[in-house]
Amino acid sequence: MATTFETILFDVSEGIATITLHRPDRLNALTTQMGKELLTAFKTCARDDAIRSVVITGSGRGFSAGQDLSELAHVSPEWSVGDHLRHGYNRLILAMRKLEKPILAKVNGVAAGAGLGLALAADIRIASEEATFVAAFIGIGLAPDSGVSWMLQRLIGPARAFEFLTTGRKVKADEALAMGLVNRVVNAEALDMVTDDMASHFAQAPTRSIGLTKRLLNKVAMMPLEQALEYEAQIQDIAIHTHDHKEGVRAFLEKRPPQFVGR
Repeated sequence: MATTFETILFDVSEGIATITLHRPDRLNALTTQMGKELLTAFKTCARDDAIRSVVITGSGRGFSAGQDLSELAHVSPEWSVGDHLRHGYNRLILAMRKLEKPILAKVNGVAAGAGLGLALAADIRIASEEATFVAAFIGIGLAPDSGVSWMLQRLIGPARAFEFLTTGRKVKADEALAMGLVNRVVNAEALDMVTDDMASHFAQAPTRSIGLTKRLLNKVAMMPLEQALEYEAQIQDIAIHTHDHKEGVRAFLEKRPPQFVGR
């Protein structure tokens, strides 16, 4: 891609965009610049029809340790953490949730604080057996941000979410799987292969259908059943006119594998 980044790596191959947080010496701690670069990368993923699947991961031995606190040590007295969130993490998390393409988080190590938020904002989380998850906010006297409060209780329930957030304890990969925090846990040596296989599957899947499914899940979570049923009907009116739906029906009738093109 033409865009040059300093704190992330961005690669596109065979329909898969791989976004790598690239500050390994700081466990990929997030900075304002990294947030801007991540937002640009996800906007590129949204615009480029050739991208049909997205993987986000970290360089080195961690996914992300969260906000780089050294950056906040030099802010001016009038600096607002609320504005920092509104113009930074909030926009990034919304861009991920609104991206109508599948996002896989390849969690290779610690995912803490806002780094946990990034992992939770993905659609699927594949964790190395060496991964750990920690809501680090309570340890520095803060409440959760970066969408963690919203997404965590939907994944693991309000009681577990409260305990996880207010104790600040580390959750290892196996427990995270049992809690429903991640989709799969694999050996560290197999993490790349398993994630690549799943990303490749999505890169050959009906992208519009996946995007509409993501839109549907985002919306109906806040709806009563009657409204959810109506919204399903509206979404299906869109899906039935896609190329890949027609190809899926033809392939079924012709007893052959479908060849989806993502539109």
